[in-house]
Amino acid sequence: MNREPNVQLIAIMDETNVSNKGLAKRMRDAAAQRGTNLGTTHVAVQRWRDGAGIQPPTAALMADVLGAKLGRRITPGDLGFFDHSQPTAPQPIGYPNTVPDVLTMLGGLADQRAEAAIPDDLVVADTDLSAAVLSWMIARPDGIQADRPASQRVGMRDVRAIRDAASMFMQLDFKYGGGHGHKALRHYFRHEVLPLLDASYSEKVGHALFSAASEVSQLLAWTAYDTGNHRLAHRYLTSTLRLSQVIDDRMFGARILGNLSHQANYLGNHAQAIQLARAAVEGAKGRATPRAMANYAAMEARALANVGDSIGAGRAMNEAEHHFERADGAEDPAWLGYFDSAELMGEISHCFRDLKMRRQSIEAAQRAVDDTDPKYARTLGFCRLVLAQSHLLNGELEAAVTTASLALESGDTLQSSRFQRYVTDFQAEVGTHAANPIVSAFNEQVHDALARLEDDE
Repeated sequence: MNREPNVQLIAIMDETNVSNKGLAKRMRDAAAQRGTNLGTTHVAVQRWRDGAGIQPPTAALMADVLGAKLGRRITPGDLGFFDHSQPTAPQPIGYPNTVPDVLTMLGGLADQRAEAAIPDDLVVADTDLSAAVLSWMIARPDGIQADRPASQRVGMRDVRAIRDAASMFMQLDFKYGGGHGHKALRHYFRHEVLPLLDASYSEKVGHALFSAASEVSQLLAWTAYDTGNHRLAHRYLTSTLRLSQVIDDRMFGARILGNLSHQANYLGNHAQAIQLARAAVEGAKGRATPRAMANYAAMEARALANVGDSIGAGRAMNEAEHHFERADGAEDPAWLGYFDSAELMGEISHCFRDLKMRRQSIEAAQRAVDDTDPKYARTLGFCRLVLAQSHLLNGELEAAVTTASLALESGDTLQSSRFQRYVTDFQAEVGTHAANPIVSAFNEQVHDALARLEDDE
């Protein structure tokens, strides 16, 4: 992995005369004083010196520690990281107008590393987002340019190879998260998939080829998302939305809008999350299977629950369950195979948790945990942590911590920045019980798990 050394961090560490181990210890001690647990070791510090990315809260803590030693204010920007002291400007969507435009954009995205240090607080202008959604809703499909002269002819065998590769990388993502395989996948996309879109093919093959390319592009977005690079993930998603427009794949395009809603919700942009989910629901009506419609409705419920709209969220959850009841009566695309009853129940448990509906939250989260296939390790970890938070809502501290501990047993899951945030959110929620032995033991478990993760890198 080619990185430039972080000369600003190195310079300030030299100025403070602090070693990698010394800085790691100071950061752990400062975190402990704030009632949280940090797993930073000298290995992580060396990676940051070498130019690796860092999570925003960790960068802020490091800046505070070094600033205290120097006796002056230090910001993450002074250390060569993003600077949260500056307001974040809205990011342009850059929705491509033509097929060549979207292929050029995707080629450029595939040259970017997902591990670049990017803050969580992605901001997208409402007007820009609305323009992109409207373009997708009303645009005519570009269509396939079949049988055009080219040096290479593509067949269904090539399409099957792309789908097989996407399936393999998806399983790696489900198991390990954290952008595992992103570098290899983007290389494959850049050099093996995108060139085929400019080759010669029949109408049938071309349609299947653009569909398969969209699936790989979406997976690149998700792996960037799970790494914590939300800017890159957002650009992949909006480009993939445009790619789906070429072949008028409304069901997959709506799926991308649902993904954008998921990301907006995660980042706290709840009004946008609601808008995006509703666009998915409306844009796919009559063009999507019941299982897909259940997925879109669940995304709307998640966004509404986050703003405390219990009536709206309840309606959307009921719609999701109603659609899902008819799911087995339709033939779904392979990319939707993951969305089973356990996945739906996991989404619903998030809604009940956010609405502070204790009994329903526990019941839904327990069902999701019981029914989730262990091969979806990251999903199972999320569900267990939601169940832990639900127990905490119900005043059951021991059950909450025991359940959260089970979520940590699969150390591989911690590679996901999203999963790490679920863990730190739970630690903050039990912070008032920091002196309780079971909470102390859990914090130690988190520390050890993160240390093992850093040693494995």
